[in-house]
Amino acid sequence: MELQRPREAAALTLSLLDLTNLKEDCTPQQIAALCQRAHTEFGNTAAICIWPRFVAQARAAFGKDHTIRIATVVNFPSGDLDVATVVAETEVAIRDGADEIDLVIPYRKFIAGDETAVSDMVAAVRKACATPVLLKVILETGELKDKALIRRASEIAIAEGADFIKTSTGKVAVNATLEAADIMLQAIRDSKQKVGFKPAGGIGTVGDATLYLRLAETIMAPNWAMPSTFRFGASGLLDDVLNVLAGGEPARTASGY
Repeated sequence: MELQRPREAAALTLSLLDLTNLKEDCTPQQIAALCQRAHTEFGNTAAICIWPRFVAQARAAFGKDHTIRIATVVNFPSGDLDVATVVAETEVAIRDGADEIDLVIPYRKFIAGDETAVSDMVAAVRKACATPVLLKVILETGELKDKALIRRASEIAIAEGADFIKTSTGKVAVNATLEAADIMLQAIRDSKQKVGFKPAGGIGTVGDATLYLRLAETIMAPNWAMPSTFRFGASGLLDDVLNVLAGGEPARTASGY
């Protein structure tokens, strides 16, 4: 894929997009619109990402068609729930029709030095996510801040069976950054495991997305980014993607999550 050209970058970004609505006041009407919006004239998004309470509605909308996957969040956004509660959340979400689980690690405990809390949480939710359900583990890198902590959290998540590692919830002051992405992608590369990467929060333009795609190509390999290895978590990004694919000029500034 020629990432120098905005339209090619936009087409790739569309195929990698987890179209997100995790607003606290999200309504069933907004979820219905999100499901429709995930189907575009230029192709489908990879997934939608929604609160667990809307998974059954989305599954009813998509039916048996899993072309657009349904992702939902657990232990979200605080990372403070106990393992049993999070496993129960996960089981209900899968029963309701979720294809993918985005799990927030207990990052506050991890910052305080408790690595076991992270490994236990990821291992338990991994066990609840039987194949083909994907587990994406959110590290909340903007709160971890320290490079060594981001690296270690990545390593633990990978060791405990994460299918993807994800930067952020989009609910804190600092979300996806290229610095955190660099650390996480290097951890994936060094693990020699088939693990994907998902930056989330603050990626609002095709230009923003292209920076992450180029970084992934540099660290991993050309053409490494595909729906099975790379996702973007965003709500506003689709607007610029569709604008560029329709022949418009790319936006210059990010529009937020």
